[in-house]
Amino acid sequence: MSLRKTGRLNIGWKIALLILPIVTALIALGIGRYFINPAEVMEAISGRFTEEYEIAEMAYKTIWNLRIPRILLALLVGAGLSTAGCAFQSLFANPLATPDTLGVASGASFGAALGILLGFDMLGMQLTSFFMGALAVILTWLGGSGKGKGLSSVVLSGIMIGSLFNALVSLVKYVADAETQLPAITYWLMGGLNSAGYQNLKFGAPPIIVGILVLYLIRWRMNLLPLSEDEAKSSGINIYALRAVTIVCATMITASCVSMCGQVGWVGLLIPHMCRMKFGSNHLSLLPASISFGAVFMVIVDTVARTMTASEIPVSILTAIIGAPFFIILMRKSGGWQL
Repeated sequence: MSLRKTGRLNIGWKIALLILPIVTALIALGIGRYFINPAEVMEAISGRFTEEYEIAEMAYKTIWNLRIPRILLALLVGAGLSTAGCAFQSLFANPLATPDTLGVASGASFGAALGILLGFDMLGMQLTSFFMGALAVILTWLGGSGKGKGLSSVVLSGIMIGSLFNALVSLVKYVADAETQLPAITYWLMGGLNSAGYQNLKFGAPPIIVGILVLYLIRWRMNLLPLSEDEAKSSGINIYALRAVTIVCATMITASCVSMCGQVGWVGLLIPHMCRMKFGSNHLSLLPASISFGAVFMVIVDTVARTMTASEIPVSILTAIIGAPFFIILMRKSGGWQL
């Protein structure tokens, strides 16, 4: 039987989804303006633990100080945004739902822009960005939830809050110093992984990993998210608690991703949609597939971004250039998408 019918991954697919991001990451370690062959890559990795290596010091430091933290960030951001997009699409029963549906990306962007304006270091900017992203979701929930209000009210509230924080970002850009701060804010908002480092990952990685892990553990319950309150109650599921956990985890993931690399579009929309066409709507297979393919997609796009030209291309530009036409092709071939 096909994956779309069974909704479960066989052992072959489980191994493939686990190995694919690892293989992609290992290949990406050697690719760049300074090419390192696969044998040297493996020797550099093993040399970290044995403290014995015969490759050039420059190759060793390039791999461990530059490429490994960047590729780890790409894996986390790709997997995280795909997971958050998958969760929001199921929660709102809307194929166009993205990780920014509740305004979290706009709030996090304002926090980062404010951090740059106030002269914070990278860690301070991450903290401000994460806090503002969480604040945006809290305001969205307070504005859209309540007695007699459904999820559509929350979505509308998210649009309003997102617009509010986008206006605040414009205000920060307006008052920023045109020589130093404004270019830094503009470039950061384009999205990129050039600021990746072990210190950033220490703060940003745990929320993403925890959020992905929790959603993975409750993935079978996520199939019930589109149900009405009465249908969920008859199934013995506390739909309010399930929705709350889903929103908190997806928000935590998105805020952390945006705080580390700016707004990266299309990943949370394109990857879950593509995986749903192959694996079906059952989250037992859909969520693991989205995690794996999201990580692979982000590593590939970032590798192209840092190697295509002499100066690095912002990742969000490439994701839009690749994502928009590919999404249209998928829609035409599938004839649309349904939960």
